[in-house]
Amino acid sequence: MPRERGEKVIATNRRARHEYAIEKTYEAGLVLTGTEVKSLRQGRANLSDGYAYIDGGQAYLDAVNIPEYSQGHWTNHSAKRTRKLLLHKDEIVKLSHAISAGGYTLVPLKLYFSDGRAKVEIAVAKGKREFEKRQTIREREDKREAERAMRTKNRLGD
Repeated sequence: MPRERGEKVIATNRRARHEYAIEKTYEAGLVLTGTEVKSLRQGRANLSDGYAYIDGGQAYLDAVNIPEYSQGHWTNHSAKRTRKLLLHKDEIVKLSHAISAGGYTLVPLKLYFSDGRAKVEIAVAKGKREFEKRQTIREREDKREAERAMRTKNRLGD
């Protein structure tokens, strides 16, 4: 049986990009049980309430919902358990310094399989205020409107 190649996205946290200004992203492995991997392979996960934290020199992912595996029995996992993140020691030190600076948090952006291994993309992020969120939406709409105008101009010019 050939190994999986490439990247298969399971879940993305679209709300995080709206709520936070993303500073830097990191790729981390996850310590999972067998039924969690099987549930992820079915494409079932929810990152919207999730967050990461560092405790005792280790990184953890909390409140990420991976539903129970449908064919699992007594070996099934709990859906919102705390999961350990696999990062290099220097990455953990950088993350802890960034968080301790104040105003920053760790949020999961994407959960995916990379060459058959479960990975999570976490970001050092700073919370946006309400007017920043409106400004981001306005910029996106202005850009979309400008592209639409250019498209119609190019059609009429041809």
